Amino acid sequence: MISRRELLASLAAAAGRPPRILLRSSWQSVNIGDIGHTPGALTLLGKYFPEAEVTLWPGNLGHGSRELLTKGYPKLRIAEGSVDSENKPTTAALAQAWAEADLYVSGSGSGFPASNHALAFARATGKPLGVLGVSTDPISGIGEDLEPEGGTLKQIREKAMRLPPTHLKADLRYVMDRSAFFFCRDTISRDYLRAQGVKTPVLEFGPDAQLGMHLRNDAQAASYLQAHGLEKGKFICVIPRLRYTPYYRIRNVVRVPADAIRDGINDRTTEGDHAKLREMIVAYVRKTGNKVMACAEMTYQVELAKQVLVDPLPEDVKKRVVWRDSYWLPDEAASVYAQAQAVVSVECHSPLIALRNGTPAFYVRQPTDTCKGQMYRDFGAGDWFFEIDETNGAELWGRLEAIHRDQRRAASQVRKIMGTVEAAQKRMIAAVRSAIRPGA
Repeated sequence: MISRRELLASLAAAAGRPPRILLRSSWQSVNIGDIGHTPGALTLLGKYFPEAEVTLWPGNLGHGSRELLTKGYPKLRIAEGSVDSENKPTTAALAQAWAEADLYVSGSGSGFPASNHALAFARATGKPLGVLGVSTDPISGIGEDLEPEGGTLKQIREKAMRLPPTHLKADLRYVMDRSAFFFCRDTISRDYLRAQGVKTPVLEFGPDAQLGMHLRNDAQAASYLQAHGLEKGKFICVIPRLRYTPYYRIRNVVRVPADAIRDGINDRTTEGDHAKLREMIVAYVRKTGNKVMACAEMTYQVELAKQVLVDPLPEDVKKRVVWRDSYWLPDEAASVYAQAQAVVSVECHSPLIALRNGTPAFYVRQPTDTCKGQMYRDFGAGDWFFEIDETNGAELWGRLEAIHRDQRRAASQVRKIMGTVEAAQKRMIAAVRSAIRPGA
């Protein structure tokens, strides 16, 4: 812990320069949603707090995500490293970033990513910290209370509200209590933390940072769409997902007993889940004559899209379906989704990218995913949110047909959704500003 004298000297020096933010984000690069969290936060900070200087403390910048950020944000500084056994920075660049930062901001993610690093920073520097748009799901997907089969959002909320007020782990409670602000990207997480008695002065709903990302790659997208005969407004994008992401395969690590349980659930549910999407695809193609693009949000879904969405289709429909056979970055995805009539995804973030770019989007949630899907209802997209075990292909097609039939109304709905999102985004960055400059 730095001394009071050192802290006062640091604050005095800070008064004569731009405010400095240390953004902890970029948790992984095998998911365009996790990649997109960072440019989303950077765009919002640049828009509503332009005088601030931001240094990124990343987790992983693979798959071209480093180049995406350095090109999109030329002034961005990156400080890589971790903390050692004494909770000190392991690199000189990170130590300097800790010393210079006025505020530590943790970006969007599931749980409170790298909360131990936030705690180490706060204890070592005495400086404030805050959290932007996370899910803290006490029931499904994370933590000791993992229920392998999962549940609906309604079930998760009910279970969360029945938990004793001592349920939250002590280390998480400690750092949350000392946060200047804590924005939850869904109201289930917010209400759970309120019920747990978390003492941060700002505990509110704040949407996933992905919804702030402005980056596009229109040229690369146009080339792809032209090469595959995909015309603006005459195709939809469909993204598959296994109920459990096979991280042991993605990371090439040893398969543990819990992976066997998850694989068994995937084996039982994958066909049934995606048969519903295929039924929707068949109806869309046959009744509109339009095309479909089967694509991925995570690396493993490239092949999955072919296996579960494309290959089983009837031949007359398959001829109208384009399989994207490679992974991509969120800027190209944004440009493609912007040209689509709609995006239908069993992953959570592709619909966010689509909405940000003016395209109607469905999120079809599986019960093993966390409570983050509640955000769709929170920002007014409940009509386009589905629990996969409570819907079917006919219902998906019915909602999609309504978009196809009245595209003007659907576009108006997207604008209304984004109006709600943008108001919440302003509130989040206002809290960032106040943490550094109280009363500003």
